[in-house]
Amino acid sequence: MAISSQSDGDDVMSEINVTPLVDVMLVLLVAFIVTVPVMTNAIHVNLPKTAPTKPAEQSKPITISVNAEGKAYIEQHEVALPALETELKQRQASNPEQVYHLSSDEAVRYGSVAKVMAVIERAGITKLAVLTQGE
Repeated sequence: MAISSQSDGDDVMSEINVTPLVDVMLVLLVAFIVTVPVMTNAIHVNLPKTAPTKPAEQSKPITISVNAEGKAYIEQHEVALPALETELKQRQASNPEQVYHLSSDEAVRYGSVAKVMAVIERAGITKLAVLTQGE
């Protein structure tokens, strides 16, 4: 940054005057502050009054469990792994919107749970929640 003196009359002043820049920024800031609330308030409408309705009744989720020995259960009934797929396919065909819960014992081997999950996927079940216990 060069400092000018009285004797250097011919030199170009290289200092930047920031006052106009600050003025422009403040004007832009005020413009944005004024226009943003106008943009968020879109169209005001008076909604019609209707009778309240009940939400669509959802069926109770079906629980698929795997115990510590690796045996699979639908609800409380033990099902062999080969029969599990046909049972789930029948249930899925009768109600495609059915929700399923998968729970397994903490001590069960991963392979047993993976086999049950593969059966669930082959049955075409897409609405599955894996249940855990909070800490």
